[in-house]
Formats: sequence, structure tokens, C-alpha cells
Amino acid sequence: MGQPQQLRFVVLIRQMGLSSYPDFKCRYTKTAQRLGIRSRTPCVDERTFRRWVSGGMKGVPRSREVRRVLEAMFPGWTVQQLFARGPVEGKRFERGKNFRGTAPPFDYRVGDDIMAAADESARFAAVAESTNVGPHTMDQLFADIERIVRAYPNRPVTAQFNEIRYLRDRTFRLLEGRQPPQYTTNLYLAAGLLCGVLANASFDLGQYAAAETQARTAFLCGELARRNGLRAWVRGLQALIAYWAGRPHDAVALSDSGLAFTPEQGTPHIRLASIKARALGQLARSSEALTVLHQADAMREGLTDEGEVTAGMMAFPLGKQLYCASSAHLWLGGDQHLADAERRAQEAVGWFSRLPDHERRLGEESLARIDLALARLARGELAGAADQVHRVLDSHARRGIESVNRRIGQFTRRLSQHPAANSPIAVGLNEAIVAHRRACSHGLPSGELS
Repeated sequence: MGQPQQLRFVVLIRQMGLSSYPDFKCRYTKTAQRLGIRSRTPCVDERTFRRWVSGGMKGVPRSREVRRVLEAMFPGWTVQQLFARGPVEGKRFERGKNFRGTAPPFDYRVGDDIMAAADESARFAAVAESTNVGPHTMDQLFADIERIVRAYPNRPVTAQFNEIRYLRDRTFRLLEGRQPPQYTTNLYLAAGLLCGVLANASFDLGQYAAAETQARTAFLCGELARRNGLRAWVRGLQALIAYWAGRPHDAVALSDSGLAFTPEQGTPHIRLASIKARALGQLARSSEALTVLHQADAMREGLTDEGEVTAGMMAFPLGKQLYCASSAHLWLGGDQHLADAERRAQEAVGWFSRLPDHERRLGEESLARIDLALARLARGELAGAADQVHRVLDSHARRGIESVNRRIGQFTRRLSQHPAANSPIAVGLNEAIVAHRRACSHGLPSGELS
């Protein structure tokens, strides 16, 4: 059996060189003007034209003006004949008035195949050239991400979560569309950053399983974007989650995995080393922990550029490095380590306190203050420890995160075992902690951490 014949309209526009919509529109408009037609819609829109060409229209055009123009464009053909399948040979056609030059010297059926092939290539080029993303979209997307990561440390987590989630979803939708390869790479970077922020937010809200899922997606996006800085940062976040989840061996392994990625620039390796040192301290591997702390210090001294993925909450400034070192020393215990822990924590608190109000990192400063309180409590300075915890309770009421909440719990247990646990200072501090826990509640309803 032979191949089904095409619509005469399709064959004729190819012969006339009108297969592209701009060419067809030009000829259609001129014909309508010649006929004196002044319609509010002087031309067939591109969607309708594409439907005609694909054979997706049932019947014939209903508009009397459209039928008049088409029959004038194709003399000798009625609209019913144009939108029916059949041969075009043997029909009256004034080629001289309608073709762009002389009739082709080859057989029309061969010409149809050649024009069809050319039209297919043209359609591919049009699709390949189309994009749902442009420079303005990308600039705005990364401007929004920068605003979010800079504001994150100083605002309540729940107040930001849905905004970050919305921006992530929008980025995913853009990736499902069509864009040039360089935009696709940047969209994967944006998606990775946003999933990383959502992972951090889920972690701050105590939803560790959700945080790990978000982190895995962030790491995949870093792979697709081929950005070592993002991959290393996400590995650091995964190591941090493992550390807080009581899996120090996993935290060490994840830190080592992240250190295998050479960042383009920035602080991800300093962060990885600092997290690894805390995990090693938790494992009581003293010499290894101290070695890694020295490595982190050396990296800080050699730092020249903080990099593209380390602004705001993704940064690892000196204050965070100092309180990570303090935590490592606290785990190791003993007089010298306690002295080192107090010194590092005091330096961290001083660093955070010097930040302007709009850049305050309340959660991180609180963690440093609790380290300082624990070191002082271990050394018998109950009043100095209580002062730091009261400051933490005030900050935590404004920006509650789970890691601070857990550290308050750790301090409470240590205080209950202290020789001065029944002193007025200790009793007053315990009452303040209990009142704080009753007053504060944070987190999203179940199912909203996707």
C-alpha cells in the first residue's frame, strides 16, 4: 500500500516557499490587505498555522475572512480542497503570481521530500534555539539565592522555609523546560544551592531524615553542575548531620569524601576539617583530632578567596571554626583541653559579638556560648557559665534551632551532676531553662519538610 497523501495545503505552501510561519504570515497579510480585509486579527496566529501544517485540524477554517484570504493565496483551490488529502497535479494554479521565482525544474514529489526534510531541520533549529531561561532570569534567580543565604543566619528558620521551597520548585520547573547548555549547568548549581539551604533548614528544625534527603539531592545537582565547591559544601553538611545524629564514624568518612573534591575556591575544606575534628574528638582520637585542627588553622592562614558558594549561611567564617575547635577540645576533656576549649570558645563569642546587628549569626553564636558555658562549668565557674546560658536563652527565643536546643539539654544534664547543682545560681538557671522550653516551640507541621 502507498503512503497516505498529505494535505494539499501542506504540499502547496512547501512549493511556494511558505513552510515557515514568518513567510506564511507575510504572504497572508499582504493578500488580506490586497483584498481590503481589515480584521482585528489580520493574520492566522502561529499556533493555528502549526495545527494546519500538522494535520491536527478537523474540517476547514470557519472564519469567512480566513477562507477568502486562503482562496486568494491559492487561486483555483477552494478551502475544502486545500484541507483535503489528494494530489495537486492537474489543478489550475497560477504559478507565476505565487511562486518566488520560476517553478522548480524537478518532479514535485521529489521536491516535496526535499522540502519536507528542510522543514524538519528548520523545526529542530527553532526548538533548539528556544529557551525558557534568559540572562535576566538567571541574574534574578541567583540574586534571590544570595539574599536568602545572607539573611538565613539572622532570621527564624520557619519564616524562611516556604520561600526557599518555592524558589527551589521554580528552579526545578525551569530545568524541566528547554534552555541552552550553559543555562542548564547554572540551573543545576542554583537547584543544588537551594536544596542545600533546605537541607540545612531541615537540620536546624531537627528533621534529620528530611535533611539527609535534601542533601543527597543537593549533592546530585552539584555533580550535574560539575561544581566541586558545592559538592564539598554538601559533604560537609552531611558530615554535620551524621555528627549530630550520633554517628561520628560516618561524620569522619563523609568529611574525608568531601576533602577529595578540590574546591574552586573558598572555605569548604576548612569546614570539612573542623567538622572532622569534632567527630574525632567525640571518638576520643586525641592526636588525630589535634592534627586536623592544625590543618584547619593552616588552611585559614592560606585562604585568599571565600568563593561563590560560601556567602551568608554557606560561609564558614573564623567564628565557626573557633567554636568547632572548642567542641573538639571539650570532647577530649582534661585540664589542658578544657582550657583550650574555653579559650577558643571565648574567641568565637568575641568574633560573633563584633558583627553588625544585620549580620548577627544567632544560632552559631549561641553554640559558641554554650561551649564556653560547658568549659567554665567543668572548671567550677558556675556564675560565668550561667551568664552565657542566660544569653543563649534570650537569642534562642528569637531564633530557635535544634542544635542549640540539644546543647542546652547537654548543659542541663551536666549541671544536674555538678557539685553545686543545688546552689541558688544553678536552681535559678534550671528554672529559666524549663520556662524557656515551655515558651518556645519551633518546627513545621508534619509533611511540610519535602
